Amino acid sequence: MVRETRLSPENFIYPLFVCPGNGIKREISSMPGNFHWSVDGVAQECREVAALGIPAVILFGLPEAKDEVATGAYAEDGIVQRAIRAIKADVKDLLVVTDVCLCEYTSHGHCGVIKGEEVDNDPSLDLLARTALSHVQAGADIVAPSDMMDGRVGAIRAALDKSGFLETPILAYAAKYASVFYGPFREAADSAPQFGDRRAYQMDPANAREALREVALDLEEGADMVMVKPAMPYLDVIAHVRREFRVPVAAYQVSGEFSMIRAAASLGWLDGERAMMESLTAIRRAGADMILTYFAKDAAKLL
Repeated sequence: MVRETRLSPENFIYPLFVCPGNGIKREISSMPGNFHWSVDGVAQECREVAALGIPAVILFGLPEAKDEVATGAYAEDGIVQRAIRAIKADVKDLLVVTDVCLCEYTSHGHCGVIKGEEVDNDPSLDLLARTALSHVQAGADIVAPSDMMDGRVGAIRAALDKSGFLETPILAYAAKYASVFYGPFREAADSAPQFGDRRAYQMDPANAREALREVALDLEEGADMVMVKPAMPYLDVIAHVRREFRVPVAAYQVSGEFSMIRAAASLGWLDGERAMMESLTAIRRAGADMILTYFAKDAAKLL
């Protein structure tokens, strides 16, 4: 009765990875219990997600082919676009959020257009806006740009509004750090950079005040909700954002956070269920309204 922080399946957004092919359910070796799903199987997984009381999934795509300008990200028949249509046709009461980025679709693995050996910010904005628009046209309920290009929220908002999607919300990865904890995701999404790293456009882990500036800029450009990523190493940032801004705040419990707990539990070093629930409760306690987590199904079953 006196518990200050409540955790519910309604707080969760479950990440899903969609791949080409048919009948595929392939476990991701560095993220036990998570899978690559072909389009024909992802709707069935979403039915189970909805039945557990989880209100939303977020989709990541593995395209059939990659190129320099991420053509697969905004193709009408792209892997995510096909998955959106399949889910929306089959699971009526589930929100579909889409990750809007180019790194899974570029041959170089970076989140924007490359000029020389640098990411060229401004030409990348049009491709990101085209990607977001193609997701919404396919039926996505919320788009979530994760690329950290300057000005991308404004570009996406303008593209959606121009096409009549004035009510579609944007969940901005506003404070996304250049973190080592993304390691297992790089395997899951086949998105490791082919050269260099992403520190030129993702945030320095040492900076907290910068996160507040980034959030403020995204809100000025039209973001409706904001995200801090990763979650547990940045609980202070989540708390700062919660205090400063009166908008919904999401936090992403990323692949490395998930895999550390799973690995320690598999070795008997931690009680896996208790560690899972304590970590999720801590993220809620810091101020997150929504938690993107690979534990969503397991935690929902326990709750």
